[in-house]
Amino acid sequence: MSVLPLVFTSGWASGVNAYAVVLLLGVFGATGVSDEIPQSLQRPEVLVVAGVLFLCDTVADKIPYVDSAWDAVHTLVRPAAGAWVGALLAGQSGSLSDVAAGLLGGSTALASHAVKAGTRMAVNTSPEPFSNVIVSLAEDLGVGGLVTFAMFHPGAAAAIAGALLVAGLLLLVLLASRIRRFLRRRAQRREERRLAGRAGPPG
Repeated sequence: MSVLPLVFTSGWASGVNAYAVVLLLGVFGATGVSDEIPQSLQRPEVLVVAGVLFLCDTVADKIPYVDSAWDAVHTLVRPAAGAWVGALLAGQSGSLSDVAAGLLGGSTALASHAVKAGTRMAVNTSPEPFSNVIVSLAEDLGVGGLVTFAMFHPGAAAAIAGALLVAGLLLLVLLASRIRRFLRRRAQRREERRLAGRAGPPG
């Protein structure tokens, strides 16, 4: 059976939470849930590092403005993780070219990362912090649930991931004004810090 649906789903999920994807796939492979998971994802050191980074992501992702800074840092990490996981899955299956799987996983992860990062910018225009926690929990549950579902129904999971990706991109268009407002606030804060640093401490 083609590994294409699993590559697409893992790519979408990697754009939201790459560490959760690596951790879940590794656990599913190590426990025998799926034979599609390569041994390199099941190695204990990989699982430990992914688990630690997942905990860091879980905390940072729920703090206003810290979440957007975390997203900025992961603009390269998440697509790279999606490409890496996709290539590994293709290599294990043999039903798809490693290069094609890497490109699919990486590009899908980049698109879903853009949706996640843009949505967080819009959420950060709200004065209360609770929306960040709610959105982050929904993302965590969505990634965990969809990756788990993909182990048993890869085609259906890929269809859901595709629908979520399209809906997210449309949502970005609707939230464009809020995202611009967030970027203006961030630029204003940077300028205020720059001016404060230039003024120096009072004599």
